[in-house]
Amino acid sequence: MLEGGCHCGAVRYEVTGDPNHVSVCHCTDCRRCGGATSVAWAGFPIENLSLSGDTAVYCSTPGVERRFCLICGTGLFYTSVEAPEQVDIQIATLDEPDELAPTKHVQLADAVGWEANLHELPRYQRFPEND
Repeated sequence: MLEGGCHCGAVRYEVTGDPNHVSVCHCTDCRRCGGATSVAWAGFPIENLSLSGDTAVYCSTPGVERRFCLICGTGLFYTSVEAPEQVDIQIATLDEPDELAPTKHVQLADAVGWEANLHELPRYQRFPEND
């Protein structure tokens, strides 16, 4: 069992079983909805998810629902009419996100160009002193 939730704690969830996929999505919708260069997702059978707290729904494209916390706005879940038996969970919302390491990148056709070179940038454990 894995547990997670939103930033403010108003929404909590548990998911059981093995994921169908664990991937990093670079599509324009995920980037804009997540406010990030990419979003890591893990897909599970929807019946394996239990949820406490209220979520709001945003239909980013026809047949797609993205759910987020009503209070803090944290993006949490993605469902689609193309796979109604599955829910995708944003891995970063897990209490232990290291439990689900992505196995692939998807939608690279939409990726931000400079993202491919991020590994070349200087790295700091915290903020650098004089930057």
